[in-house]
Amino acid sequence: MQQAFPGLTVEAATARARAASRSAGRRLRRAAWPSLLAACAGCAVGPNYVRPSAPVPAQYKELSSASAAESGTWKEAQPRDLARRGAWWEMFGDPELDALEARVTAANQTIVQAEAAFRGARALARGARAGFFPSVGASAVATRSSGLSARSSGVASGAAPAVTTYSLPVDVAWELDLFGGVRRSVEAGVAGAQASAANLEAVRLAMHAELALEYFVLRGLDSEKQLLDSTVAAYRTALRLTENRFQQGVASGIDVAQAQTQLESVRAQATDLSIARAQAEHAIAVLVGKAAGEFAIAPRPLGVTPPEIPAGVPSELLERRPDVAAAERLVAAANAQIGVARAAYFPTLTLTGSAGYQSSTLARFFSLPNRFWSLGPALAETLFAGGRRRAANEQAIAAYDAAVAAYRSSALTAFQEVEDNLAALRILAVESEQQDAAVAAAERSLKMAQDQYRAGITTYLQVVSAQAAALANERAAVNLATGRLTASVNLIKALGGGWRESDLPDRRAVLQRRAAPADASEKP
Repeated sequence: MQQAFPGLTVEAATARARAASRSAGRRLRRAAWPSLLAACAGCAVGPNYVRPSAPVPAQYKELSSASAAESGTWKEAQPRDLARRGAWWEMFGDPELDALEARVTAANQTIVQAEAAFRGARALARGARAGFFPSVGASAVATRSSGLSARSSGVASGAAPAVTTYSLPVDVAWELDLFGGVRRSVEAGVAGAQASAANLEAVRLAMHAELALEYFVLRGLDSEKQLLDSTVAAYRTALRLTENRFQQGVASGIDVAQAQTQLESVRAQATDLSIARAQAEHAIAVLVGKAAGEFAIAPRPLGVTPPEIPAGVPSELLERRPDVAAAERLVAAANAQIGVARAAYFPTLTLTGSAGYQSSTLARFFSLPNRFWSLGPALAETLFAGGRRRAANEQAIAAYDAAVAAYRSSALTAFQEVEDNLAALRILAVESEQQDAAVAAAERSLKMAQDQYRAGITTYLQVVSAQAAALANERAAVNLATGRLTASVNLIKALGGGWRESDLPDRRAVLQRRAAPADASEKP
């Protein structure tokens, strides 16, 4: 027979053949592992995510031609993106509001809480990714033991002396992600972190909008207080004139009493406004992270008008609302959890290994004869779990269905809020014009009543009625101006404040060890 290795002895040739076989086996294993892992990488059980549909109207009802015709001179800005993405409050042109909004960004505790929740969700996603890697552990062990020595016959001959054993093992375990349980967990973690990032933006938007609302309410109260103070001054002058007429015998005591009643009533109304103003000021203090007793805003009447707010088109709204984006990301997370639940039906393959040194003496502990190692795979499958895996799968599917319903509900709510505030702005604009006409008519009526009273044609009761009507209409005009500003803020909030879904951190940003802050005020 021809030798495979000519020139060698049989023993040497056999040894060479065995070595070649082992080398080929190692090469085969090295080539097979990447192929196996690549095949497993594409095997992830559970449904792949598809964004669920949501009801989207073709156009906003309040921007239709019929509504525009009904609104008279009111005109919505042409659809385009918001001019200021982020600092939308600058649209109102109020420097004091801008300064307060900057303090909200830096010190609002609700935003700090949401930012901490985002960091926690991001860390959870990174923790899920750890399942891709092996776990390595080391320990140092020293044991002292004693037992019976026995000969090969099995007859005990006496107690063996106590022996101290020192060992330093390093253990490695790696569970291969054959069926995508870890991959689905990472998908769920990333989607959850993105949902938390969207929630953070929704909280920021809500806090900035709440501050703007409270600020305009406070300024509206300042305007109303200014109106009442000027009215008090006018009524005080009217009281003095009536008292002079009474002393001259031209007016009666009833006229003086009515003038006094009117004056004190308006003074009480002016004082009553202080409660609402103090509460609005205290609310602003909390929003900017200050104690109510350490914060104050100087009185100043309203000095801004509602800006033009482009509503865009309905198909863009779902991408501009952070709360809707958060709901959609939760749907993606719930979808991935179905894959996690289904992966539990399949076996797990774990590669385990251990290596180290073990000796009964510390001298020359790290010498070659004292080392040991072991390596081997372990395939495990749960044969019976009493329906636990099926229940977990059904629970994951139910959670997904609930998340889809919540997403669609948030979309419907988003369109409702936009329509509500578009309608409010349209109607309030028309109502403001009508109220201005009512104020002008009330002022003319008051002037005529005063002239007739001085001429002795009518009683002072007519003047009192005209004064009350004029004041009521002027206060209504102030309230409408405040209402238009607050409706503008609510519309900006309903439109997402200029935020875009593309602002969400992507998968790489979520899984980075130190992701870039979503805002300059965010802590690393």
